[in-house]
Amino acid sequence: MDIQIKKYQGKMEYSYTLGAFPTIELLKNKPEKVICVYVHPDMDSQQQRDLVETLCSKNNIPFEVSKKNVEKLRDKENCFLIGVFEKYEDVLDRDANHVVLVNPSDMGNMGTILRTAMGFGVKNIAVIEPCVDYFNPKVVRASMGACFQTNIQKFSDFESYKNTMETRNYYPFMLKGAKDLQEEAVDKNECFSLVFGNEATGLPDWYAKIGQSIRIRHNDTIDSLNLSMAVGIALYEFTK
Repeated sequence: MDIQIKKYQGKMEYSYTLGAFPTIELLKNKPEKVICVYVHPDMDSQQQRDLVETLCSKNNIPFEVSKKNVEKLRDKENCFLIGVFEKYEDVLDRDANHVVLVNPSDMGNMGTILRTAMGFGVKNIAVIEPCVDYFNPKVVRASMGACFQTNIQKFSDFESYKNTMETRNYYPFMLKGAKDLQEEAVDKNECFSLVFGNEATGLPDWYAKIGQSIRIRHNDTIDSLNLSMAVGIALYEFTK
């Protein structure tokens, strides 16, 4: 692939990992997608540098010391390692549990949700367009590289997602949900899809008809929970 070293733009066919940890996760989990790795000469962690060099050598990935390229791409001065990787498409495992994000727009939330879902063993994330660019380096960094261990698939609308799935239980999370999360008994014999709306608007009312709508009960001193927090609470309850 012909690449130009410039700040990330969504239209590019490749993206970056900014920092040692997400770059190492990229090399461990998606080595076939890595184009090259750049290291700053001032990198002071010899252990991390040795690990990255070993992984690059093992997978025949170019490893280059380049102060210029790292400083051109990084957004923080303490970033000394950058991976360049080709964007790719995943396909969801139909026989697994899913998190469904309808029109997510915040990059920090998106990355945190990927990391949290991975932590609770839910590795399949459906994203309904329009949505945040989950290959943006800010999402990759917020996920701490968990994005390279999850399957993320985009769908033009919710019906397109639902039509590709086998029988499963749908749980739309809504402020007007019919049941409290703490009261819902989870059917372990069927896969579940936990459905969440946009950070600002939530889910439209018609989502209550697709399955068992759920609300997370909290004090009325706040209007709602942060999206990534709500996903984390729901995943804990559904996987405990």
